[in-house]
Amino acid sequence: MKIISCDEAVRFIQDEDMVGISGSGGFGSPENLLIALRKRYESEHKPRNIGVTCGIFPGDLTRNYVGVNNLAIDGLVKVAISSHLGRGRLFGEMISDEKIEAYALPLGVYGHLLRAIAGKKKGVLTPVGLYTFCDPRIDGCKYNKKTKGEIVELIKIHGKEQLLYKAFPIHVALIKATYSDHDGNISLIHEPVIGEQMELAQAVHACGGKVIVEVEKIVDEIKPKEVSIFKKFVDYVVVTKQNPELGDYNFPIYRPELIGEAKYEFEKTKPIPLDERKICARRAVLELKENDIINLGIGMPDGVGQVAIEENIYDKIILSIETGVFGGVPVYGNSFGAAINPIALYKTTDMFDIYDGGIIDEAVLGLAEVDFKGNVNVSKLQNRVSGPGGFINITQSTQNIIFMGSFTAGGLEVEVKDGKLHIVQEGKYKKFKKKIEQITFAAKYATSHHQNIIFITERAVFKLEKNGLTLIEVAPGIDIKKDILAQMEFEPILSPNLKLMDERIFKEEKMNVENEINS
Repeated sequence: MKIISCDEAVRFIQDEDMVGISGSGGFGSPENLLIALRKRYESEHKPRNIGVTCGIFPGDLTRNYVGVNNLAIDGLVKVAISSHLGRGRLFGEMISDEKIEAYALPLGVYGHLLRAIAGKKKGVLTPVGLYTFCDPRIDGCKYNKKTKGEIVELIKIHGKEQLLYKAFPIHVALIKATYSDHDGNISLIHEPVIGEQMELAQAVHACGGKVIVEVEKIVDEIKPKEVSIFKKFVDYVVVTKQNPELGDYNFPIYRPELIGEAKYEFEKTKPIPLDERKICARRAVLELKENDIINLGIGMPDGVGQVAIEENIYDKIILSIETGVFGGVPVYGNSFGAAINPIALYKTTDMFDIYDGGIIDEAVLGLAEVDFKGNVNVSKLQNRVSGPGGFINITQSTQNIIFMGSFTAGGLEVEVKDGKLHIVQEGKYKKFKKKIEQITFAAKYATSHHQNIIFITERAVFKLEKNGLTLIEVAPGIDIKKDILAQMEFEPILSPNLKLMDERIFKEEKMNVENEINS
């Protein structure tokens, strides 16, 4: 291992190299290495036409030069392979504008694919992704018309369909960690999310490439149990400082409550407002049972954690995030992925071994578009790319799934008054559509595997049944014809047992479900 500068490090990247980047949205970004790569390209126009691959590309959901946005320059990147492409708006726009070829894989598949590359195998064989946009009979993971290569293949084994996600070489790894010792052993001790850092280092080493790790400090000793990447897999280390001006992005200020070295008192947490987010979260909580392990998706589902605190049931259930967290309550908002007071922290790839095995009792996930059959899109909207993240692994391995989101989007305003829901201003965009832009959740897969699926919105609850989407509950104060059917592009099946949503959801005081969750 040799200590070098960021400027020296990025000179190892050659034209058309595939560069692996650590990252998990708001965490784990080798930020200073990405900045150095951008500055080198701006001054030298080198390297050109590289490939970049990452589990969830780092970014803060802005157009600023943060995370993967540092690579959003014409001619620098030719192709991107990731599970989530849209955390950097500039980079996502380049994909939408056909300037970059792009593939999106399920997050669990991505981590397992790195392992396959590290083991010099041909790829990953799995049912994950069947009937979704990952299926080569649909899009084959491709994210725009510019993307032509085939990275996934449909195979039958013993009469059952499987997808083979193909391995590819990775020439350079840029990895963010906490510490290195003088020999190059790497620790992730202060990282609130342990992503694919180790898998990426091993994959690049197996490909004969260069592994470069950005750390906060060189320390004299790292205990064996705290070594996440063994020195044999590390070629170069750079020592940098993180930028606290970016807020919680990349967590430049150590927060011990996110790794279990301190406890946060949840009693200090203020209740969230009684709006469409809280309505949906409250209705979802009514589905949960004591000791259930519940996966929470990004966006509106993270409100379930906040309601669990308010209802004093956060210690009766086990909330989980696919980034590797069991227990605690997810960090609210843009820094989603870590949890306050976690019980256990796994590597992301190890987490998907567990998830794929079916340990989750319920998954609470977002929805962006839904069609009559019950197919769901969360990965591509109005040409704005994002990707599936762990959504596909989770929805194909969990028996009970709760999709939640506002009924319409783009300016929706609601008011809860006297125990009833009022639509103050309707959203501009319908979410329940005849045809969705991309299939991230396939109803065909769910019904063939007898999964239990419900869709929760602030004004209505639907259930996926054999014949399609069925309306089973309506919020008090809502007119079915005006507020529901007129805001859908198709007419759902109306349940003969249609009922009102629980009236406690629409009152300011607690629902008092602490005793009910035992059932």
